[in-house]
Amino acid sequence: MKKTIIFFSSVTTFLISCDKDKDQATSPQYKPLTEAVYASGNIFPENEYKLTANADGFLVRQTTFEGDLVTKNQLIFQLESISQDARLEASSNILRQAEANYGENSPVLAELSTQLRNARTKLANDSVNFSRYKELYDRNATTKIEYERAELAFQTSKNDVIARQKAYQRTRSQLYVDLQNSQSTYRVNAREGDNFRIKTFEAGKIYEIYKKQGELVRRGEQIALIGDASEIYAQLAIDESDFVKVKIGQEVLVKIDVYKDKVFKAKVSKLYPKLNKADQTFRVDAEFAEEKPNAYYGMTVEGNIIISQNQNVLTIPKNYLVGNDSVWIEENGDKKKIKIAKGVENLDLVEIKGGLTDKSVIVRGN
Repeated sequence: MKKTIIFFSSVTTFLISCDKDKDQATSPQYKPLTEAVYASGNIFPENEYKLTANADGFLVRQTTFEGDLVTKNQLIFQLESISQDARLEASSNILRQAEANYGENSPVLAELSTQLRNARTKLANDSVNFSRYKELYDRNATTKIEYERAELAFQTSKNDVIARQKAYQRTRSQLYVDLQNSQSTYRVNAREGDNFRIKTFEAGKIYEIYKKQGELVRRGEQIALIGDASEIYAQLAIDESDFVKVKIGQEVLVKIDVYKDKVFKAKVSKLYPKLNKADQTFRVDAEFAEEKPNAYYGMTVEGNIIISQNQNVLTIPKNYLVGNDSVWIEENGDKKKIKIAKGVENLDLVEIKGGLTDKSVIVRGN
């Protein structure tokens, strides 16, 4: 993986390479030197998510298309739901009947209430009749059989009233339970019906639709890709050898092919500590700091993460290095190889921290 690209200007221009020294001999020069880590990647929207189907069905309605902006909870797709619609209608009818049975004008409770009133009326009559026969019996004015018959009728009416009161309360309680169950069943079917109406989670832009109208959609299948078009970031990959140099907040200069020579400013916003073993890179996210490019999903980008910027350091062309830390110099007409102390470097220049001065004459080796 290519590690660094150097910018001629930190704001506007990518520098492909320095001027090559045409002469064999040259001297170290004081120059600005920027150390940067090369990164490549793509642009993605923030809050990206994929809509998935929560039910099986044919896609019978599509309200939006790629590139459309959508709001939160907006209906995007409708799946065919004939059997589900039938279940919802049936549960709705049962719920209406349960509400009627438990309501103020409940015919079931009205009938039981009428029966209870009639039983109480009969009890009142039998109570008066029993009291009359008891008085007659106490005066020996009627037979014991008539007295016991009146007592039995009174006790039977009393038990009937108690039984009808219990039946009324039991039926009312059962109707209440039926109403609660009907409401629960209806809510479940209504919620299940929502699975056939696919809506957005958050506002954003539709970047891709995976299914066409009329196609069969299975539960769990992805239908559309949506993201926040107003907030985008660059997802970058850097070589593992450069990862330790990168810190959150460092400036990133980003170039996008479709914008030709334009350079966008960004800042490192997140580091991912897991190595991608396929290409030996780490992921780094960068948020655009000023002007943002258009939110085209997946646009290829290249960038430089600025590690250090030195305005005036002693440098030599990198192609004069011998090995990693030596150069050939010329003194009094003789050439000799010496070791140097290096600082930062890029593709073209090396900072000299020791071993040479701006008066030294360096040459290429044989």
